[in-house]
Amino acid sequence: MLQLAKDEIVEYLLIDSRKLFASPRSLFFAIKGVRNDGHTHIATAYEQGIRLFIVEQDIAIEKYPLASFIKVASSTVALQTLATTHRNQFNYPVVGITGSNGKTTVKEWLYQLLSPKFKCVKNPGSYNSQVGVPLSVWQMNSMHELGIFEAGISLPGEMEALQKIIQPSIGVFTMLGTAHDEGFSSSHEKLLEKLKLFQSCKTIIYCHDYATINDEITRQKKSFQELISWGENQGANVLLEFSNVDSVSLSGKFGNLHLTLPFVNAASRENVMHCIMVLLHLDYSASEIQEKIDQLRAIPMRLELKQGINHCQIIDDTYNNDLGGLRISLDFLEGINMPKKTLILSDILQSGLTLDELSQQVSHVLKEKHIQKFIGIGFGFYSHQNLFNDSSLDSQFYITTEDFLKDVNWNSFSQEAILVKGARVFQFERITRLLQKKIHGTTMEMDLGAMVHNLNFFRSLLQPKVKLMVMVKALAYGSGSNEIASLLQYHQVDYLGVAYVDEGVELRNHNIHLPIMVMNPGKDSWDIMLDRHLEPEIHSLPLLNALVENLNGRPCTIHLKIDTGMHRLGFEINELGEVIKILSKNSNVTVASVFSHLVGADNSAHDDFSTLQANRYNKGLDLIKNGLKITPIRHLLNSSGILRLTEYQLDMVRLGIGLYGIDPTGEFRDKVLPVATLKTVVSQIKKVAAGDSIGYGRLGVAQNDIIIATIAIGYADGYSRSFGNGAGRVSIRGKKASVVGNVCMDMTMVDVTHIAEVVEGDEVIIFGKDNSIYEVAAQANTIPYEILTNTSERVKRVFFAESI
Repeated sequence: MLQLAKDEIVEYLLIDSRKLFASPRSLFFAIKGVRNDGHTHIATAYEQGIRLFIVEQDIAIEKYPLASFIKVASSTVALQTLATTHRNQFNYPVVGITGSNGKTTVKEWLYQLLSPKFKCVKNPGSYNSQVGVPLSVWQMNSMHELGIFEAGISLPGEMEALQKIIQPSIGVFTMLGTAHDEGFSSSHEKLLEKLKLFQSCKTIIYCHDYATINDEITRQKKSFQELISWGENQGANVLLEFSNVDSVSLSGKFGNLHLTLPFVNAASRENVMHCIMVLLHLDYSASEIQEKIDQLRAIPMRLELKQGINHCQIIDDTYNNDLGGLRISLDFLEGINMPKKTLILSDILQSGLTLDELSQQVSHVLKEKHIQKFIGIGFGFYSHQNLFNDSSLDSQFYITTEDFLKDVNWNSFSQEAILVKGARVFQFERITRLLQKKIHGTTMEMDLGAMVHNLNFFRSLLQPKVKLMVMVKALAYGSGSNEIASLLQYHQVDYLGVAYVDEGVELRNHNIHLPIMVMNPGKDSWDIMLDRHLEPEIHSLPLLNALVENLNGRPCTIHLKIDTGMHRLGFEINELGEVIKILSKNSNVTVASVFSHLVGADNSAHDDFSTLQANRYNKGLDLIKNGLKITPIRHLLNSSGILRLTEYQLDMVRLGIGLYGIDPTGEFRDKVLPVATLKTVVSQIKKVAAGDSIGYGRLGVAQNDIIIATIAIGYADGYSRSFGNGAGRVSIRGKKASVVGNVCMDMTMVDVTHIAEVVEGDEVIIFGKDNSIYEVAAQANTIPYEILTNTSERVKRVFFAESI
């Protein structure tokens, strides 16, 4: 003990000074890593209120009179030892998951499947490392009934520590791939290391079709009470027989049953089968399993989807380059709705395969995934290009990235989805930088992982069989309609909603085939709506008459809107008789849905009026149903209604702003994640003397000597003039800086006098996790909707998905 200022009960464990929970019960572990040393952040942690520290070296403790310090040989080992002691307090079942790929997906899916029945605890995100696992297990408490933890290793000797921390009773081995082969003398050594996680397990679940895994587990079977091996090859104790890519019959250990799988790609099918085996082991019936897996949602990866030159979409995966990861990335590519798929791939280093074997495997994957263009960079691919002789594949080969950059014709890339995946040594960031659409430094980052989380959260609130329409109007609330629509289509929502016809046409141009409702159809756009299979909202008699006159007998699907109290758009109840008369004479017009809009769904003060609106809606709906002898889709609820008024879910709901992590009710903000981060950069720093003015109109006047930063955003980007003269605040290096003077068209000046370390080029958060959009909206006396949708189209949208 270097110093004991005050004895405290430890409640929170911290290793990252950027993610501090400033409680006197927070314990900070100063860990020395390859690229970072936690000891350099002790001062920052102390300033923010942390008082308990584990360190590996002597500290100038006189600088920290209120802090307690314990010196240890290894902060990582201390963290692991503390987590192990904590784990020993609990006796409920724990599922331990390891393997080369699929660990995080299996963990997240098991959490989705089991949490309705059990109070579960799991790794947050992909916290599966030597420090991630102890931080995860520290979450365990007596209220939980089941633990689900994944463990990842890259070197021999690492799994022993993780096994002591997790102590699983049920083990799941996903698969053995080439990831981290370079850390082991052989793949068999890596397999043995991973299997050490299961030393305390009573039950092991694995795929029998992986012969190497099956042989080793069978050899060790005396160590386990129960082996659950599944697969298509004889010898598995749960035998699978696929009648289609998504239809499987199971026989053997758990009897005979048939299931329909929610995914058709091989990796997802394999992951979901591991989950099914866990459920069968826990005595779930076939009907229960089918109901639960039908609700599973895909787990996004850490990839960035960027707008590219010549109407391309760029998938930036330049951080990870193993063969198993390639298949997963290609699955992501498969979900992008572009007419052509291209892969730019470097040699896969340290795969454990010969160059010949590696090239053959990659060639096979390209054919399997229907890749039309392949650019291979590296000596391995260049020297084995004869193995890529498929006539349907446009293939090009270069020894170095520099050779490719000298030879490439950038105009040859057009209207295609391009996956760029390479080892760091190849510096593929040079390629993605040139493929990206060139726009100025202000960007809107869209976290697709957070969006999927929000989508799944709102889906979890829906009753069985309730359909989901997602609104992507107004450039998907400023987020980027085409990219968001592609994600929603991939995640199988039922409908999309847009405001205007041109928005729907743009989605069709980007291969979105979901049904699309157009809320404000123009009378001069009927032909293009019919041609692109768009479905107009009809809300007035003149609009309905114009439609049927233009159709001239051609078929058309429409949505009828009833005005129940919003008084914006919609038929009055007394107009529905005429609507019925017109539609009865025009059988070519199909009514897909009848809907209305609740004006006060976000506030309990208006619940009586919401009930009145629902009653008016039902009255009008009955008139239409009886008059036309139809059963249309019924929908009333927007995001607020989904959160608060579950009794009015009917047949479909309309999810809008909630998808983007904004809760209009203010009651569920801890359940949704912010999706959008608007950021820019510091262009210049200036010293301004007391009395000098700043900006147009000389409205900003320095009361004292100050330092200002000019940031690269203005009202042309959507940063309103209402933020001027101290109203607005941005975040730089985690501290708030107020706007000085008027907001200019392309630039804004902020006071950074108190941020001494700020430099030109620093990142500036306009809104996001470090500067809540709710706070920003309050500064401008408006609502988050307006802040989000105001962001100009000239601001580059960057889409990414963090591994979770």
